[in-house]
Amino acid sequence: MRTMTRVLYTEGKGSFQERTDYDIPNIADNEIRVKSVFTGICRSDIAMMNGKFGPLPLEMQGHEGLGQVLEIGKDLVGKQQLEIGAYVATRGEPAFADEYNVKAEQFVRVPEADPKYIIEPVACGVNCVLRVRHEVARLLEVTIDNPEPKPRAVIVGSGFLAKIIVQTWLIRHPQIPIDIIGSSNKQWYKDKFDYTLLDDFTNDSGQDTYDIIFDLKEDDRVFNENCVNNNGVIVMAAEKPNGIDTTLANLLWKSVTMLFPSPRSSEFFKAMALSKAWIEAGEISVDGFWTRGYDRDSEWEKAFSDANDRQSGYNRGYIKW
Repeated sequence: MRTMTRVLYTEGKGSFQERTDYDIPNIADNEIRVKSVFTGICRSDIAMMNGKFGPLPLEMQGHEGLGQVLEIGKDLVGKQQLEIGAYVATRGEPAFADEYNVKAEQFVRVPEADPKYIIEPVACGVNCVLRVRHEVARLLEVTIDNPEPKPRAVIVGSGFLAKIIVQTWLIRHPQIPIDIIGSSNKQWYKDKFDYTLLDDFTNDSGQDTYDIIFDLKEDDRVFNENCVNNNGVIVMAAEKPNGIDTTLANLLWKSVTMLFPSPRSSEFFKAMALSKAWIEAGEISVDGFWTRGYDRDSEWEKAFSDANDRQSGYNRGYIKW
């Protein structure tokens, strides 16, 4: 039996709107239906709202979900210790609806309804590190020409995604040093890891170069500066605005590999499962990530307005049902 419910959506004209007639399809055998508990407001949601891309179809809007299971498709009965009433973190859509369906391997069970278990944005950072595992293995290979390889990594950007990447990196590859270029959250990095953030690729000795670069910024420096070594890898985790001008000649000449991590990756479920496990074990901290929760019935418009204005002290908000 199909169900009608409320949904928040945008047409890319500067605001979100509400509909009360969203028609949820019947769940498939490999799906669950959840009732929304929390949904994070991502910067991509705001970019879509402002017409920077999209807008996506209504059924694809809202992706940082945490919900409570209402119904279980027959193929998923008994999977992940799943039962009616269990809490799950989702990458399914539309997570701005009161209820929605989620496919297998687009959700993980979580122990409680706590904003720290809005897993999708954390998994984006974890996924960046997982994507380079083969390149890390290659760079660590001992060869005749390079008997003691010492690859170096850097994160360009120091916001939340960088926080997750550096924590994941230290779990997965503690033997490889990693620098961070950025200006925000300086005290957090100093207190937690005794890191001093760098201003840029240049230093007192001149231009610094790396084997692995996680690019989280919108600027063009990794294209047009001599910052990557031969046979290096760039993880492109930030959308570049119109107007970036490059020939890519330097990267082609150096045989650089470029990777584009995405929640649409077939491996993203692994990133979600690891994120949940590491948060639960205290190995990844998301303290301070969520600035505020907004009531679904009375504050949803303010939730999108605040996410758009981003006043001082605001990081990211979520809607709570």
